[in-house]
Amino acid sequence: MTGPGAPFPAALARVALVLLTLLPLGACAAGPALEDRGQVTAAPGDSRHLTIGSAGFTESDLLAQLYARLLDDAGYRTSILTVANRELYEPALESGRIDVVPEYAATFADWLNAKTHGADAEPVGSPDLGATMKALRALATPRGLTVLAPGRAVDQNAFAVTAAYARRHRLKTLGDLGARKLPVRLAAGDECVRRPYCAPGLRKLYGIHITGIDPKGVGTTQAKRAVQQGRDQMVLTTTTDATLDSFGLVLLADDKRLQNADHVVPVVNRARAGGARVAKVLERLGDVLTTADLVAMNRQVDAARRLPADVARAYLEDKGLTG
Repeated sequence: MTGPGAPFPAALARVALVLLTLLPLGACAAGPALEDRGQVTAAPGDSRHLTIGSAGFTESDLLAQLYARLLDDAGYRTSILTVANRELYEPALESGRIDVVPEYAATFADWLNAKTHGADAEPVGSPDLGATMKALRALATPRGLTVLAPGRAVDQNAFAVTAAYARRHRLKTLGDLGARKLPVRLAAGDECVRRPYCAPGLRKLYGIHITGIDPKGVGTTQAKRAVQQGRDQMVLTTTTDATLDSFGLVLLADDKRLQNADHVVPVVNRARAGGARVAKVLERLGDVLTTADLVAMNRQVDAARRLPADVARAYLEDKGLTG
């Protein structure tokens, strides 16, 4: 379900590895020194062999395969490196041991902000994509990273109810739910009690009557089953959750924009992959790939048990992005 996919048959050097088997932790933990301005101001690099990072879950594996296939088609030689921990792969990206990773704009902005300014720093991610990207690039650039244009696809927090519940109460949006003044027990993680995008935001922005949090995690099978069986009325999940149909669940639209702008965005090591050619290749995908496309591909891997490499290749061919 979350493992890396098999290599593309045509690739010359496609390998999925765990970072710790390739590098000692100390080899990539520091990244380029922030005071070394030369690495930041030097001309962007265009290495012919690029390592694509994956965070080891289905969607990240798919995005890494999409990136690699497109770059292969453009004449690069690529490898895929699976590192299921941002604390490891981000320093490796800074140091050039990983060249490209798929990221999520607001989440990565807040992560870099906490790394730079401390865990208590005020978040910089927001529902405003422009402001989020500006903050993200300001944090990434001094670390030798280039943030490419965000794509159309968004993987952000979302809330789902049963289709029957939505029909009965005429719900399409979270605003509809707030207007109905229904008591709602929410299946989510423990942190939902205090996180502004979760229970506090639902109450303040939407006026939803949250009666309690059922601590079953974000988008877990247990959480979705609790809503399916009527023990809870709503579940916290994500916009690219591919299993909602199997539980009879539907998303309620975030019509007042509570959630942050977590658009899929490629991040590259400037010195090795910061040139216009890589940007052009990857931004072609961003212009085409939608949230619904990601849901469909996630479903093919998680439900139909297809390999991420095969799903990615078929998608790119279907969209005319590769031959």
